Amino acid sequence: MPSLPPPPPFISRDGGSGSNYSGFEISFPLLRLALGNLSPSADTAVAVAVAMSLVHPHSCSNSFISVSMDSGAKLIADSNSINGLCFKDTKERIRKMFDQIELSVSSYDTAWVAMVPSPTSSHNPCFPACLNWLLDNQLPDGSWGTCRRPHPMLTKDALSSTLACVLALRRWGVGEEQMTKGLRFIESHSGSVSDENRLTPIGFDIIFSGMVEYAGELNLNLPLRSTDIDTLFHKRDLEFRRENSKGREAYLAYVAEGIGKRQDWEMVMKYQRKNGSLFNSPSATAAALCHLPNAGFLSYLTELLEKFENGVPTVHPSYIYPRLCMVETLESLGIGQHFREEITSVLDETYRCWLQGEEEIFLDPVTCAMAFRILRVNGYDVSSEPLTAFDEENFFNSLGGYLKDLDAVVELFKASQMIIHPNEQFLEKQIAWTSRFLKQELSNSSTYANKHKQNIMQKVKYALEFPHYASLERVVHRRNIVNYVVDDIRMLKSSYCSSSIGNKDFLRLAVENFNARHSIYQEELKQLERWVREKRLDKLKFARQKLAYCYFSAAATICSPELSDARISWAKNGVLTTVVDDFFDVGGSEDELLNLIQLVEKHDLDTNTHCCSEEVEIIFSALQSTISEIGEKAIAWQGRNVKTHVTEIWLALLRSMLQEAQWLKHKAVPTVNEYMTNGYVSFALGPIILPALYFIGPRISEDVIKSPEYNLLYKHVSTCGRLLNDIHGFKRESMEGKLNAVSLHIIHSTDSVTKDDVIREMKHLIKERRRELHGLVLQRNSSTVPRECKELFWKMSKVLHLFYVKDDGFTSHELGSVVNAVINEPVFVDELLVS
Repeated sequence: MPSLPPPPPFISRDGGSGSNYSGFEISFPLLRLALGNLSPSADTAVAVAVAMSLVHPHSCSNSFISVSMDSGAKLIADSNSINGLCFKDTKERIRKMFDQIELSVSSYDTAWVAMVPSPTSSHNPCFPACLNWLLDNQLPDGSWGTCRRPHPMLTKDALSSTLACVLALRRWGVGEEQMTKGLRFIESHSGSVSDENRLTPIGFDIIFSGMVEYAGELNLNLPLRSTDIDTLFHKRDLEFRRENSKGREAYLAYVAEGIGKRQDWEMVMKYQRKNGSLFNSPSATAAALCHLPNAGFLSYLTELLEKFENGVPTVHPSYIYPRLCMVETLESLGIGQHFREEITSVLDETYRCWLQGEEEIFLDPVTCAMAFRILRVNGYDVSSEPLTAFDEENFFNSLGGYLKDLDAVVELFKASQMIIHPNEQFLEKQIAWTSRFLKQELSNSSTYANKHKQNIMQKVKYALEFPHYASLERVVHRRNIVNYVVDDIRMLKSSYCSSSIGNKDFLRLAVENFNARHSIYQEELKQLERWVREKRLDKLKFARQKLAYCYFSAAATICSPELSDARISWAKNGVLTTVVDDFFDVGGSEDELLNLIQLVEKHDLDTNTHCCSEEVEIIFSALQSTISEIGEKAIAWQGRNVKTHVTEIWLALLRSMLQEAQWLKHKAVPTVNEYMTNGYVSFALGPIILPALYFIGPRISEDVIKSPEYNLLYKHVSTCGRLLNDIHGFKRESMEGKLNAVSLHIIHSTDSVTKDDVIREMKHLIKERRRELHGLVLQRNSSTVPRECKELFWKMSKVLHLFYVKDDGFTSHELGSVVNAVINEPVFVDELLVS
């Protein structure tokens, strides 16, 4: 399908015009990488944290990466040059948008405002500037509308806008030539009136048929086929005969201009807002003022014209929502870091409006849900109480519910995932009904013939498949870049666009930013591959080679170019935990396991004389050098050597793995508590997360490391990982004669419980721990651990949940595609931008 045409001049808050943009269509097929079967480790969390490793396609080796941690300096400098010097003008233009959000002029709404008679003379327009705008802004083909050139998907919108403009001109007896051209357009496109495959403005059947009747009152003969008119009136009559409900009542008030004299105007007054409008809709408010003189209506429209001078938008005010959309867009494209000050200003202002109970937030489910989610994600203390106004019953008794507004339900679904307090059971119910509704709509999505509906259903699909707690930054950035729609057209009673929603500058900067980081990641991966070979880890036949997964989990979550040291630490320790896990599981004898632990305890022994085997020597040598390297590298970040702490982390893991090996050897059956106390450590996230914290930025003192909060963060994410892994691996481990959390719960239960009963209870526990973790991460006050460090625990939790987002885990094909797209595939501007 051809892209949507560019919009007309934008309306700014100051009434000025902005620039136009041209559209494009994205087509960027992701390459698929053929992988062998992937199976998580029976006993280690590394199977998950690390469960993200893919053989690098440009290397015949399956080796791991070991890097000198100074190696990223040049790459970071290069990236800073690209992101700092290039696109300076682009970033400056984006910054200015924060101060002046621009909405397109709605010729449809402008026409209805133009029809309002003066309070002092019914023979004169109240707002002649709108009438003049109509005379000056007819398009060459005779239509009025959002787009400068005809587009088949927007024909209904153009017909509705054109008829409204013709009626306004006829009402005041001006613009004979423009009316004639408008009627010709209507005649030549009249067949689209009943075409279900076109994008349909809200209330089109009622509004268009009402305008047809009003044309008769004005003695205006419309060139429409009687069959089309009959079809319209039939649809309208069916709507009027539908069972009454609060949602239907709100809908009829919203499309008041289409009902005219039949409207119950006293009922409509129930929906008047504090600013005097109906639903912030200029057209509905203008129509109401024509039938029911009201100071509030007049005041709203008067202030509207003082702000915009002549042509009005289809919704006003609309300050909070487009700014939140802009924040969401910049963050989702991976370029939010360039506008941190501006984003903070938007969030602070939104929070102020939230505390003041602004109608623009609390009367609109989309804005309310988005504001709640974004504010809570960024640590603002907002209550979920306002969302109760959009529970299932209330929502479907509202305008949005009556219209089955998918955008609203998606936002409510996403907002409901922000549960961080134990008393937010309401959000649980919100998740249930929104997900049920979205799944039902998705199952019917094949009936949607036009591209616009398909795009909406794609959003629904992503929201359901990748919830907030299982979405990785780099994956989200790439997906949003390749699916980004420039000049995105939105539809209410007429189409509109906003400079904050679809913009080429956003995409250009996002592509450049993505590829600059991609180059850094590629270089880091090559260096890590050399490290694997240098440390001979690829010579250990018993060990799984999981380098790319380890590095992917780092690169997909620790995205900033300057955090190379954190990514390298994460990836190296991920590789080493996988090797050690396999060594304790299948590769080493009891003597070798004890020998390795003794070597790490003393850490400065001569490997040539104290290692009992070559395997022990290879593993200890790699551990020793990596621990020393991390310790010394931390001096630049922390002002001290952290080698002792990193050694302690590794020793805790080795001893916990030894405990599991001894349980298995002696066929011991630990209690569930004994198993979990040991198991959250043996899951092996400690060496991956904890050393990386030293390279995130903030200074971490000994007091922070010893704090209950630090240890609780580690325990929560590790517990989630252990339980996820045990649920997933229960069948395989049972066949191998191994015990895990599932089998131990069954063994020690005093009641007769089934595997399904236990797994259901464990999933509930995972959900509780995940939410407690999220709450710890988001809290701003009374926190010992710096926010940047807390987020690393949450990012690891996301890695785990992404791997297990489906009950059977990612298939090798799905996971391989994601890994390949993030590490190996750049994005090409030429394929995304069509000038």
